Amino acid sequence: MLFLFSISAAQSQTSLESKLEALQCHFTWDLDPSKSILLRRKEKFEDIGTEEGNSWLGHIYNLRGFVQYKLGFTEDAQSFFNKAAEAFSKIRNADEGPWLVVNYGNLAWLHHHLGDQAESQAYLSKVDALMNKYSSPSQDQLHPEIYAEKAWTLMKFSKEHKKEAADYFQRAIRMQPDMVEWNSSYVLGLVGSFRQNKKLKADVLEKMRMAKEQDPENLYLAVHYLHQCAQKGESIEEEARELARKVLKNPVSSYSGIKPLLKVYSYYVSIDEAIDLIEEALKTHPDERYLKRCAALCYKWKILYFSDSRPKPSVIDRAISLHEEVIALYPHSFLMKKIELANIYAKLNYGQAEAEQIYQELLESDLEPADKQMLYNSYAIHLHLHCRDYQRSIQYHMKVAAIPHQFSHRWNSITTLKKIRDRGRSHMCREIEEFLENLQEP
Repeated sequence: MLFLFSISAAQSQTSLESKLEALQCHFTWDLDPSKSILLRRKEKFEDIGTEEGNSWLGHIYNLRGFVQYKLGFTEDAQSFFNKAAEAFSKIRNADEGPWLVVNYGNLAWLHHHLGDQAESQAYLSKVDALMNKYSSPSQDQLHPEIYAEKAWTLMKFSKEHKKEAADYFQRAIRMQPDMVEWNSSYVLGLVGSFRQNKKLKADVLEKMRMAKEQDPENLYLAVHYLHQCAQKGESIEEEARELARKVLKNPVSSYSGIKPLLKVYSYYVSIDEAIDLIEEALKTHPDERYLKRCAALCYKWKILYFSDSRPKPSVIDRAISLHEEVIALYPHSFLMKKIELANIYAKLNYGQAEAEQIYQELLESDLEPADKQMLYNSYAIHLHLHCRDYQRSIQYHMKVAAIPHQFSHRWNSITTLKKIRDRGRSHMCREIEEFLENLQEP
């Protein structure tokens, strides 16, 4: 009898797990990065903000809940999943709907992992009820609400998923074209995808213009549209200043548009006005770490890209102190900021020793392959530009290329090595030639 009960229990468990695997939610979307990447995503998603009225608030909470679960914080995960359900209820002005399918799926998985199979089964039943009540407009496809959340999640989680996210957004929009925020996010995901293709770039610009007309309150979209217009050679100074006044009134968030606006200011208005703008924002919100991060970026641009002569000591001091503060505020996203701090020091006549010390500390740290590529590539450029150590620079470009992960830093280093080989001036040309011939593609 006990034997039969054990078989029945095992079959029941297998049945539950197969139902869980069939769900459409964060737990089944192959979101499985390393712990260090998860910790960085956690910091990034915290900056999105959770102000009332954000149409993606439910999706934000769902995503943050999943990240907390992956990091082992199950209570926080459950809290975020519950907040997601509340946010959907407020935004959609309804207690239930197809937008809860992903949320209930997440909760079914969470309770399964917590060992509460009865609660897991209860959420599976809720998913079934929603799927039966709110069937997809197209029989062979998921409900558009599911496609939209999957698209948004993939887009936020990794640049590698951009094309997949665009496809899911298109499917959702085809079935439910009245969802303005879906179209805005779809178009924003296309920005930068077709830099080399003028025809496709013009097509994206037209899509952005139409999305902006449909979604006039979306300042993040408005800033990106302005940036595209500026790249075409249009005069945008007055529009940029008008947008700045609106952005500064918005709650602080990586969705507010402040970061892309600062980029527009820096390149198409003036870097000094960009710095004035972010300092004004910091006066209003002195403790907001995201604004400090944006400020550090502006001062880096000022010193590295926009200074013909040596910057004023006050500018240098502010840049260094901001970078040090941001490194402390984002303990898991330190690599890029430490590299930027090293590059700021390297630009100063007295800062070479500090720059080298930062790089040596980073070179000794335990990093992911993609992070190693970024570090080695940056160090190779540093050795070439600031140390005139051309041989070691080449060696570090080779180190980047030898890591079999296809990221932009690898492409940059391989391109640099090919240029050095083709110029034929380096005594390492033959070594570079042999290295490139034997290079394994990822």
